[in-house]
Amino acid sequence: MIKGPVNLTSKLILQEETFEGALICIMFIISILILNLYKREVNNHKELINKISNEKKKIENRLTDSEQYIAIMNVQMQEIKSIFNTIDKYPETKEGLKKSLTFLGQRVIGIVNSEWVLFRIIDSKTQRTLFEHFGTRRGYSNGYPRVSNRMIIAKDNILPFSYLISSPNNLNILVSCIMPVNEISNDQQIFIQAIINEITKLFVILNSLYYKKGDAILVDSDIDKK
Repeated sequence: MIKGPVNLTSKLILQEETFEGALICIMFIISILILNLYKREVNNHKELINKISNEKKKIENRLTDSEQYIAIMNVQMQEIKSIFNTIDKYPETKEGLKKSLTFLGQRVIGIVNSEWVLFRIIDSKTQRTLFEHFGTRRGYSNGYPRVSNRMIIAKDNILPFSYLISSPNNLNILVSCIMPVNEISNDQQIFIQAIINEITKLFVILNSLYYKKGDAILVDSDIDKK
């Protein structure tokens, strides 16, 4: 491009070597600026790639959690179906009710992974225990837990135990499920609440049969009245 000296004015003349050196310096500065811009863009792209990678990992983790949750829910749904489909007829005797509560108690023990479960049906007015079932895991050797009916009706804490009660509030009975655990998850609560309500229904239906026969409300005479 440069083939000789450059005359800027009649007295100012740039020799060929000087002009070439100046252009080389300018080109060098431009190349440095371009290199810095290139590095900045590369860093921006790296940050974008890292951000996309992190978002991908988050989505993959959420997807894995969702799949695990769906799998757990499917298992729970199958468990619910197995529980309520197994009860093919309502109990007609006290022994039949005990058998149903034994079956449901084992399901609760499996759900919350506890050593035992205590179902107790209480007269809300007199605070008497009408019926109860104490089920344990195989190998459990400790004694029977003492829990106050008054505290259950008042919904007081009965540490170190946890308990849930039946939801229908238009009955004179209250069904409680007591377990030796510190915390119950929301899914476990929904599952156990359904079992408690099922026990309530079984007890009411069984007593309706007794009423038809002219008998008093069914009370388990084998238990220690609270």
